[in-house]
Amino acid sequence: MDTSGTLDEALERLHTTGPEFRGFLSNHGPMAVEVLVRHGHARTVHRWLDTYATRLEDVPSPQSPLDDTNWRQALGDPRRVTDWTTYLTRQVTERPWREVLAEWWPRLLPGIAGAATHPAIRVGHAVRVLLEEGEQPPRIAELAHAIGYWAARHTTLPVTVRPAGTASPAHALAALPHIADQQVLPLDGLAQLPGTDGWTAAADALHAPQHPDAVRDQLAAVVQAATHRYLDYGHGSPVLLVHAATAPNAVLRTLPALPRDLWAPSLGAAWAATAALTSVYSAAEALPPLRAGALTPDEVFARAAAHGDEHAVKLTDTALDAASWSPSGDDRALSAALRALELIPSET
Repeated sequence: MDTSGTLDEALERLHTTGPEFRGFLSNHGPMAVEVLVRHGHARTVHRWLDTYATRLEDVPSPQSPLDDTNWRQALGDPRRVTDWTTYLTRQVTERPWREVLAEWWPRLLPGIAGAATHPAIRVGHAVRVLLEEGEQPPRIAELAHAIGYWAARHTTLPVTVRPAGTASPAHALAALPHIADQQVLPLDGLAQLPGTDGWTAAADALHAPQHPDAVRDQLAAVVQAATHRYLDYGHGSPVLLVHAATAPNAVLRTLPALPRDLWAPSLGAAWAATAALTSVYSAAEALPPLRAGALTPDEVFARAAAHGDEHAVKLTDTALDAASWSPSGDDRALSAALRALELIPSET
């Protein structure tokens, strides 16, 4: 638990900036500072943020107010992001945040692909803090910002995924075909999925249990499999493939705050996003094994914090989650984090 107030200070700073910069790049600040504080690096947060904030832009100008009667017309409109943030901030002020989350989650889940899954990931970080670290006002405000950003960038996949097979996440990921042209931005890559032979059948092959406890376990297995895959195939797109692991982990972190009847559709949406990103950005040929020696999770995260890149920090956070799920640890997950530090340019 952060007793220094660093996280709340950092969130308040970040809430004076927009959720994107340079037209479409997501502001990773709220997610990265949460991870740094969680793993014992609170003392580095403001220094990291001083550098990162030089990229950020002002909050966009509002367009017109949203309310309970007109929000649907603004869904998926990034020009309305400040209208969305204002609307959701009002909601979490007037009602318990869990109630607001449970209302908006099924509305937004079909649009998990928006902004390369960054808004959904931001929601997952915000919920984790609220569940585990306390409900201070800046943290509730962060949830409103995250949900508002998701609403503004709500984007459905151009394919329908209905997992109903018997395959494990690792086998299902390995069977996915690649799109023809991977050197593209996310939306252009996703647009190729309908024309990729065998893609839907491969994505539908995943086993998707319906009992909530089994859903949670299978979602964790998706996270683990996507993390392991990054170790071998992350060089296809070192930054963008990170989200194939961090997006389902964000959904996994959110499950405890949701009604259990939302868990099964959450698995379906998370898997669809992971499968899509894997086909769009996973390399075709595996890298040679990474020889890094034995490191503890704390040592791996210290390397990530020193590296400084927000994507590497977040993938390391997810890798540490995966390692914690096994009594004997997970060397492949930790090695995936080290691979990200190798592939992604350092910010320090």
